[in-house]
This record gives sequence, structure tokens and C-alpha cells, in this order.
Amino acid sequence: MRWLVTGSNGMLGQDLVQLLLAQGEEVVAVDRDDLDIIDPSAVDDGVAGRDVIVNCAAWTAVDAAETKEGDAFDVNAVGPAHLARAASRHGARLVQISTDYVFDGAATTPYAEDAPAAPRSAYGRTKMAGEWAVRAETSDYLIVRTAWLYGAGGPCFPKTIARAASEHGGLDVVADQVGQPTWTVDLADLVVRLVAHAAPSGTYHGTSSGLPSWHGFAQAIVASAGLEPATVRTTTSDAYVRPAPRPAYSVLGHDALVAAGVEPIGDWAARWALAAPVVLAAT
Repeated sequence: MRWLVTGSNGMLGQDLVQLLLAQGEEVVAVDRDDLDIIDPSAVDDGVAGRDVIVNCAAWTAVDAAETKEGDAFDVNAVGPAHLARAASRHGARLVQISTDYVFDGAATTPYAEDAPAAPRSAYGRTKMAGEWAVRAETSDYLIVRTAWLYGAGGPCFPKTIARAASEHGGLDVVADQVGQPTWTVDLADLVVRLVAHAAPSGTYHGTSSGLPSWHGFAQAIVASAGLEPATVRTTTSDAYVRPAPRPAYSVLGHDALVAAGVEPIGDWAARWALAAPVVLAAT
């Protein structure tokens, strides 16, 4: 198949392109300087001749989006609308990467794929709008929500924590936010498997299983770095107020994957054990 990957310089984009090339697929990898997804004419030209479009491009500066929501909306909603419209016109399947931030984070059980969206941040609102745009503009799509992404190809929580623990000897990490740490290598693999299985158009959750807190994840990171986990102290979200509210509960269910016959990503701790040498080597 002929693939177009936008946002190819990001953590997920890098791993996805590498995987596709390793499998012998034909890939055009583009980033902002190569293809402006806000330009409908450029998007139409870029999509022509492709079988699968994976949109990894996104405004991910969560706090900055609070004061620049219009800019975030352009990238996270207008861009996906152009891609979806062009994909429909050219007979391509669109994979749109979305986020747990479309939910309010107030749940106590994993969010189902069809749970009502209720974003609490500008970032979440713009990503939710991107989902709506994709559903409105094409009938051949896969929306894949993910959360707590980390990888070797860019800044991420594990690199920050390992560096801080090494330089400062101790650090405070919130223990009242739980979620699903997800390796970009695993998410890239899931995207490819969804396409290979011809999964029905719809919304899927691309996260690992389990529900550690940021504190628990940080302790695992520090241990993987050969440091003492006890140097990671607990704190609360109230002590680290940010411009954009963070979901307290970022746990997504995987029923749609199971129904489609696609195996979900495994347990977060087992996946981190495999990822740690690769990710921390890139710190």
C-alpha cells in the first residue's frame, strides 16, 4: 500500500515511518515544512495517489493552547477536515490520531469509545473538533485515541524524569492522576495492524493496559535508570496548577479493538520494560 504520514518528525511519526519502511511499504513522510495541512490545495495534492493517510500532525502544546486556541484549532481541527475531505475524494483511508483529553477525566471506570466527549481544555476541544470533522468529511476513517505517549524520538515524560532524578537526586510527582503510559512503537504497530485487518470505520483506543499514577510511572522510570525509586516523592495536582487542567483519570477501554479482532497493546509495565533501554538511551 501507498502511505502518507503527516507529522513525520514527531515521536509517533518517526516510529510509524520506520515500521512501514521495515515492512516494505511505500511511504511519503511529511512534516510542517513539507505539507501545510491547513492549505486545502496542498493537502489535496499530497493525498492524491495514496491509499492510507495517517495524520500524526497536531498542536500538542496543551498549556499554550489555552491562549492560542485559534491556532490550535487550525492544526487540530481544520487540518484534519482538509485531510478527510481529500481522502474521501481520492479513495484513501484516513487514520486520525486523537487523545484522552476529549474526556473530562472524572470517570472511575475506563472510558468506552462511544462515551460522551466533555473536554475541559482548549487542546481537548480542538482535538474533539478534529474528530467531528473527520467523521463529517469521510466515511472511511479510523480515529485512534491515545494517552501518556512516550518514545525515543522526542521530549517525553520518561526522559524528563530520568534527567531530573539524575541531576537533582529527588523530585515530586503527582500521585492523584492515573492513566496508561503508551510507547509510540506500540501505537505505530497498532495503527498498522488496524489497517491490515481492514478494521471497520470508527473510533478505537490505542493505549496500554493498567492504570498507574504519574508517580508510579516515575518510580518505574527511575528504577530503569538505575536509580533509587524512593527518591520520587508524592505530591498532588493542587501543588502543580497549570494553565490547562489535566484529566485525573485517563484510562481508556479497548472493547472496539477486541470486537474488530485486533489485539490491544499489552500491560504498561511490561511494555515499559522493553521500551526503557531504547527511550532512556535517547535522553
